[in-house]
Amino acid sequence: MRPYIVRRVLLIIPLIWGVVSSVFLVVHLLPGDPAAVLLGPFATQAREEGLRHMWGLDQPLPVQYVHYLGNVLSGNFGVSFLTGQPAAYQIVSALPFTVVLGLAALVIAIGAGVPLGIVAAVRSDTAADRLSLILSLLLVSAPNFLVGIVLLIFFAGKLGWLPSIGAGTFAQPASLVAHTVLPAVALSAGLLAYLTRITRTTLLSVLRDDYVRTARAKGLARRVVVYRHALRNAMLPVLSILGLAAGEVVGGTVVIETVFARPGIGSLLVGSVTGRDYVQVQACVIVLAVSFVVMNLVTDLCYAAVDPRIQYQ
Repeated sequence: MRPYIVRRVLLIIPLIWGVVSSVFLVVHLLPGDPAAVLLGPFATQAREEGLRHMWGLDQPLPVQYVHYLGNVLSGNFGVSFLTGQPAAYQIVSALPFTVVLGLAALVIAIGAGVPLGIVAAVRSDTAADRLSLILSLLLVSAPNFLVGIVLLIFFAGKLGWLPSIGAGTFAQPASLVAHTVLPAVALSAGLLAYLTRITRTTLLSVLRDDYVRTARAKGLARRVVVYRHALRNAMLPVLSILGLAAGEVVGGTVVIETVFARPGIGSLLVGSVTGRDYVQVQACVIVLAVSFVVMNLVTDLCYAAVDPRIQYQ
């Protein structure tokens, strides 16, 4: 497995380089001038030119690109145009809240989606199966931000059970959990629906295989047949969905953190795009891209843990 891991890590390098290059070009081709945005009504041509010179924006684009690649390779993402702080410092401050939100969404999606899929497969063509289908269709059809707004109106606005905005603090775990519940549920909605349907479909297919019928003929309990024999073989497609879902979770944090006004990388990225803060935008996208790639690598390595027949070469 070690050679496989080494090859995958080496393949990550050109992928990240492509992401960095694409983001650099797209951000610099966007309309708008960060110097004019920062100066606002006090902008003059002389002051704008002075800021552009200080930031190096008056240099040719290829020169800016070479300098930026050199800084990234040395771990220097630059200084934010808007705040004057290092871009890496702001990411370090925002990253823990995004990680908590993403992990909570995955836990909710897996913890609810897989059991619902198992129930729907074991009780196929019953009321429970139809109810799970309806719930899945509703969650897949509704975008995450709409689910978040509905949760805000109902649980935070009308009932007042949970806070509406913010993320709490790590010094107060109860506050951190309370502020994470609603955005995590909203972020996990679509993934939960996918996991429910894919678990139901794959498990139902496995339950019809010959070895499962043989296990039943030997008199094994239904629970043993489902959980010990069938479910493990049905988990590979579920793991594949989780790998693809990494992108949905990473991308969804941008919208959900904005809806719930959470101080995470998503809201930092939106604010940076609005303010034409090229340095901060590039740093945020690099971190999100690396997170997505790493999550997919971890998913691939989990295949062998679920199915020992898989050999990495």
